[in-house]
Amino acid sequence: MNVFLPLKSFLARLLIACLFTTVFANAGPSELQAEDDFMTIGGGDFSGVYFPAGLAVADMINNRHHIFRIRATVEATPGSTFNLNAIMAGYLEFGLAQSDIQYQAANGLVNWAKKGPQKDLRAVFSIHPESVTLVAAVDSGINAIADLKGKKVSLGNPGSSQHRIVTDVLEAAGLDPKRDISPQTVTASEAPTLLQDNRIDAYFFTVGHPSETIRRALSNERKARIIPISGPDIDKLVADNSYYIKTRIEMQRVYPGVGGPFDNVDTFGVVATVCTSARVPEDVVYAVTKVVFENFDEFRRQHPALVDLKKGGMLGGLSAPLHPGAIKYFREVGLMQ
Repeated sequence: MNVFLPLKSFLARLLIACLFTTVFANAGPSELQAEDDFMTIGGGDFSGVYFPAGLAVADMINNRHHIFRIRATVEATPGSTFNLNAIMAGYLEFGLAQSDIQYQAANGLVNWAKKGPQKDLRAVFSIHPESVTLVAAVDSGINAIADLKGKKVSLGNPGSSQHRIVTDVLEAAGLDPKRDISPQTVTASEAPTLLQDNRIDAYFFTVGHPSETIRRALSNERKARIIPISGPDIDKLVADNSYYIKTRIEMQRVYPGVGGPFDNVDTFGVVATVCTSARVPEDVVYAVTKVVFENFDEFRRQHPALVDLKKGGMLGGLSAPLHPGAIKYFREVGLMQ
């Protein structure tokens, strides 16, 4: 089975979303009821999972407009930090963010150190895991984290969440990111080309699987593979940080025919979370939660990274307080006491 077939339907839905936005912008008063609620969801860039996940939620809401009187659009954005800042500023009603970024915002850390804790930030639910993924060229001799010593490794952009996570990994493994490796700072989308050109030996990417960027790296002339990130040091890192979780990449399911020799790759990661603001009305958040959970199979079909979702697991990895609208639904169906 080609796990990337949903890309065609995603592109089709993207076109529909754009057309909807155009029609929505030009609609007259008779077409847009005064009692309608309007919401915008911040996704990510088109190559990741955040945008199609946000688009799926918007589609599901719009398809049930006659029930909830809510109209939704999704925006392509730079990602987690932008989405949370835009939610706090009132430019977005909802947005997707990594669990570690949600933790930082809720507790006034890193990008929010000067602003302080974002007390109006609210969690709705979590979705797919985003695994810390180490891709290495086969001819580099890298088979474990310790083998990165002396190698040219892309760590992501300084100051980014990606870079901070990789720094945690290296330090947990006893490696100094500045002294023990030759650090490179390129984006994940550029890394497969640099790997192919022998300009780097390996790169990290925190992402939901399957990822077209990862598949491209595994399918080129210079052979590459995904390296496990596991062991007692990583176990301790996960145990010490509530926003990290252990994950497993099922290679034959998500990247069939490429990326050996491992059938399954143990690693760790963060969780993609849906966030909102305390200012968003309870009935709107309730409706979004209800639509996703009561049409769960439809939601999971929207992207291969969502296939393994379990309802009970979607309350994990949340650092901000749950929004009352989400709590109301979870209590109704017994997911919360």
